[in-house]
Amino acid sequence: QVLLVESGGGLVQAGGSLRLSCAASRSAFSINAVGWYRRAPGKQRELVAGITSGGTTNYADSVKGRFTISRDNAKITVSLQMNSLKPEDTAVYYCNTAATLSDLRLFPTGSWGQGTQVTVSS
Repeated sequence: QVLLVESGGGLVQAGGSLRLSCAASRSAFSINAVGWYRRAPGKQRELVAGITSGGTTNYADSVKGRFTISRDNAKITVSLQMNSLKPEDTAVYYCNTAATLSDLRLFPTGSWGQGTQVTVSS
């Protein structure tokens, strides 16, 4: 099973930027779709962005135009560049993998990591 470690979170003011990084435990990561998820206080975890091994991406409407997901298969990492952050982006962010982009929302297959906290102040 793929183990994942998230990093890069922090406290930022509204309008600021952060870059999150997801590192995987093994090379199977390079042939799977990878997604970034978040769980805000009192809410369910939601998928915010996904990317295939070939670089096809999709985004939740709430982050489209502000977040950019990218991957480096050689380094087995996936990044999430978050710009124009809003207080409602405050959440713990996680990454995970699935067989396909469409499977990311309901059928992630990796082990959930600790996540990384993102806090956006107003």
